[in-house]
Amino acid sequence: MTPDQKLKSLGIALRIIGTVFIVGIYPLMMWIWPSGWGWEPRQPEYEQMIIGIYATLGVFLILAAKNPLAHRSLIGFTICSSVVHGGIMLFHGIADENERANLAGDVPALFPVAAALRCLPPPERREP
Repeated sequence: MTPDQKLKSLGIALRIIGTVFIVGIYPLMMWIWPSGWGWEPRQPEYEQMIIGIYATLGVFLILAAKNPLAHRSLIGFTICSSVVHGGIMLFHGIADENERANLAGDVPALFPVAAALRCLPPPERREP
């Protein structure tokens, strides 16, 4: 894949992930599969915080898609925070039997986000 193709693919991935973060987390957590995307017992304050954080991140990922080269730190943050969040949830899913549904819900969703963005890094800037 050429650098231009990678950059275009990265822009598409940022738009898709951003859109899912904006409009997908809420229905997954609230209606579609609450036990796989939230804590048990339900904690509305936690759910609102996660939904707000991911929706905000989604907006910025979509904005970053216009010029990924200028937004490397945001892309890096998204990769790292997805791995950290997924790792923490993996630990709790294993350690706490009430959280086992997360092993099939948000845990396997976070690692592909990180992998997709990591596999499509923006090309290095060329100094004049």
